[in-house]
Amino acid sequence: MAKRQAKQTNNIKKLLDDQTKVILSAVDAKLVSNKTDILSAVDKRLRVTEIKLISVMDEKIRKSEERINKKIDKLITTVDKFLTRLIRIEDEFEAMKLDINRLKTVIREKLGVEL
Repeated sequence: MAKRQAKQTNNIKKLLDDQTKVILSAVDAKLVSNKTDILSAVDKRLRVTEIKLISVMDEKIRKSEERINKKIDKLITTVDKFLTRLIRIEDEFEAMKLDINRLKTVIREKLGVEL
């Protein structure tokens, strides 16, 4: 009887051991599956966040470019106005220079005085 009980105990231990292996194998498979699902979900959220971040950055860059372009346009307009005035002043100076030279010529011819 003791032999029979020992054999039954061994059989029960073997069954429990086999059952434990099956359960642990199933748990491992489930954990691996969950891990994959979790990683996949995290990866998707990271991609969505990345897309949103890129979108926000693109908008900020676009607004910055608009501001810079407006400032450049204003600067170009200012420089154009300045150059127009400068050219007008240079033209007036040349005209005055010609007038003075004519006056000198007339004074020299009429009065005989060299200026």
